[in-house]
Amino acid sequence: MRREITEPSTRARELVKGGYDVHVHIAPDVMKRRIDDVDLALRFRGLGMAGFVLKSHYVPTAERAAVVRKVSPGVDVLGAITLNASVGGMNPIAVEVAARSGAQFVWLPTVDSSNQRSCLAEEPDGATPPMWAQLQEDLRNAGMAADAVEPLAEDGSLRTETLQVLDLIAKHDLTLATGHLHSAESAAVVPAALERGVRRIVITHPEFTSQRMALDRQIELAAQGALLERCLTTPLTGKVDWDLWFSNIRTAGPEHSVISSDLGQPFNPPVEDGLAIAADLLLREGFTDEEVRIMTVHNSRWLAGADPLPGAPARKDPA
Repeated sequence: MRREITEPSTRARELVKGGYDVHVHIAPDVMKRRIDDVDLALRFRGLGMAGFVLKSHYVPTAERAAVVRKVSPGVDVLGAITLNASVGGMNPIAVEVAARSGAQFVWLPTVDSSNQRSCLAEEPDGATPPMWAQLQEDLRNAGMAADAVEPLAEDGSLRTETLQVLDLIAKHDLTLATGHLHSAESAAVVPAALERGVRRIVITHPEFTSQRMALDRQIELAAQGALLERCLTTPLTGKVDWDLWFSNIRTAGPEHSVISSDLGQPFNPPVEDGLAIAADLLLREGFTDEEVRIMTVHNSRWLAGADPLPGAPARKDPA
């Protein structure tokens, strides 16, 4: 069932102070967004939030993030790249350039992943479709559909380009996000990334329609050191039942989860409210203040490459 979303409580606002929202979709973008990056930075600063990661399915955002940091000092706005067709797919050169430009996050393919392209899973009744779906359809209708981006070879091994990307993520100490890969693809990528020295790995919204990652697989990847990203919009837009979302967090362990918003759509709540809204909902479900702070602040700071705050749990690099 859907949960009522209200103005965040003072308690929730305090709990998420110092945290990063590691997944936002804001203007400028190729789609209409609720707010732009400069205005969001000002709102984050006013609320005591540390920063956010600029996610685009189509363009690198590191240079843009650097400009926003300059005009909004005190807010750590981080850039990223997503390895879809618009940047050449699984393109090591694009990752190297993004890293030299100051990017922190590398998302593996999302809208152009083979898994997303071939997904036959139906959205639950009443679910809101993602905004990028229309753009992908427009590109196909215009005869500009690129080949799907494949991280694995036909024999199940990682492609050479994928290994090169992982090496660059390790070299520059970036954060690897699995994008819209199939559960089995993520299970192949994570151990390979760890073997090649990648320290920060996050499993992108495992409850999303095209992932629907089984809980035992989530637990398996968390045990290897990956964090499980719980995006507020996944249950908010009806793509997964709230009860399952909360249950997966509880069973896999809050220490293995990171809360992000995935907000920025005009029809969804304000982006700056996302982590606090999630905090209130988690508190109502019986999660403790400490658990909420681990998921919204301490784990998000780890992925952002920020210094830990007092009270952060001891963390060792993935084995």
